[in-house]
Amino acid sequence: MPLPILYSAKRIERQFNTGEQPVLVTCSDVNTYVCKYMRSSAAAYKLVCELIGAKMAKAWQLNTPDVALVKIRSSHWEGISLSHSISASSLGARWLNGVIDITPSTYAQVPPNTDTLYQLMKIALFDFWIANEDRNANNANLMFDVVNDLFVSIDYGCIFNTATFEYPLSQLTSTDTILCSDLFAHLTQHIERSELKPLTERLNKEYENSIHRCKLISIEIIEDIPQEWNVPQTIITDKISQLFDEKWLIGVWNNFTECFNENINHE
Repeated sequence: MPLPILYSAKRIERQFNTGEQPVLVTCSDVNTYVCKYMRSSAAAYKLVCELIGAKMAKAWQLNTPDVALVKIRSSHWEGISLSHSISASSLGARWLNGVIDITPSTYAQVPPNTDTLYQLMKIALFDFWIANEDRNANNANLMFDVVNDLFVSIDYGCIFNTATFEYPLSQLTSTDTILCSDLFAHLTQHIERSELKPLTERLNKEYENSIHRCKLISIEIIEDIPQEWNVPQTIITDKISQLFDEKWLIGVWNNFTECFNENINHE
């Protein structure tokens, strides 16, 4: 489905003090979105990554916020710190209630069982596939739905090796992954080796199906990217095509399984 196009309904409520300085916006569909916007030409490539990552994560059937293109009216920027005026559409991720941020002080609230472990394994494999360098021990980029015991994957601005479009994809290192984290150790501390084989076999089958679903929507994703972001379509098309290269797909699985086995705590 094409991305919805929404409009800000009132003045921006909040600006977050993080790297991209996103803003919280109530939109014309009466929902609230965390919006990232084009502050520079480099930010435009990050927005493209955010959009591609969010759509691909949906195709992988990960829990991730719905996204929309949000046109923020100029009068609604009042009181927000900006280096220049903003006119291009922003990308909004729907605000979620009933979730906690995964941090060093909260990860222990996640119940350690095979279900939560499998969810994290799938998110980690997705990151290996899409070369997301920004989900690691220091920055989980995860939330947790405490009611339904579900991880929620967020923030995709650093896919494609931190928005690198001029070079081919390169594999993540072991420290670039959430598998090398206290959260992963927490979820695997009481897992028996006999329980891991069914999980990896299931994930391997889902990997193939996920890639197939992503292929089916790749043209739609490219068409969703606003021309006003000024990122050449040929560059985007080439980058997405690298994700489906057979050598890349095999390398991703091998790299994932190696890192997975390295980081399991069986002590």
